[in-house]
Amino acid sequence: MRRLSLVDELISQADAFVKVISGQARATGRPSPAQGLPEPWLETEERSLVGRLMRVNHAGEVAAQGLYQGQMLTSRRPEVRERLDQSAREEGDHLHWCAERAHEMGARTSLLNPVWYLGSLAMGAAAGLAGDRYSLGFVDETERQVERHLDHHLERLPEQDNQSAAILLQMKHEEIEHGAAAMELGGRPVPWPVRSLVMPAVAKVMTGTAYWV
Repeated sequence: MRRLSLVDELISQADAFVKVISGQARATGRPSPAQGLPEPWLETEERSLVGRLMRVNHAGEVAAQGLYQGQMLTSRRPEVRERLDQSAREEGDHLHWCAERAHEMGARTSLLNPVWYLGSLAMGAAAGLAGDRYSLGFVDETERQVERHLDHHLERLPEQDNQSAAILLQMKHEEIEHGAAAMELGGRPVPWPVRSLVMPAVAKVMTGTAYWV
């Protein structure tokens, strides 16, 4: 992946932002894991719950796109940028799957998606400026926290909603893979205050707000 000029980089970042917010994020094009599974019968309250949960997960994937873009922007090593780019494309699949499922439940995506993206873009750029090893460690820690978050949502899903469960289980599997791949490239654990205080606090604000807005 070649380095772009400043003007080209700004155009590229603006293009990525518009594509993510408009629902056209780059992805690998894989079909949803829910495809082909029977649609479960859900009560109105259950459909509302699933829709809100998938909106939260979609917001998280919007944030993931911002994080990866920020990290690629400030990364030093080409192999790190390539790994981040591949993970971002796979996360793009997650983004589309969550949006599709939320819409099937009659729910919209978060109105604050531009905020989640731009805030995460800044966080990702800051992580990259700290060095590739810390940036990769940030990926690993982010994916660990997302894994726990997905486990919580899997517990909250209606038992019969096998479609949403299939999506979240596939996402969880790939989040684990992304974290492991980042550490294999030389990731270093992020400092304890960032890992245990800052990141959970930011995630709590985003997930709590996206559930409703």
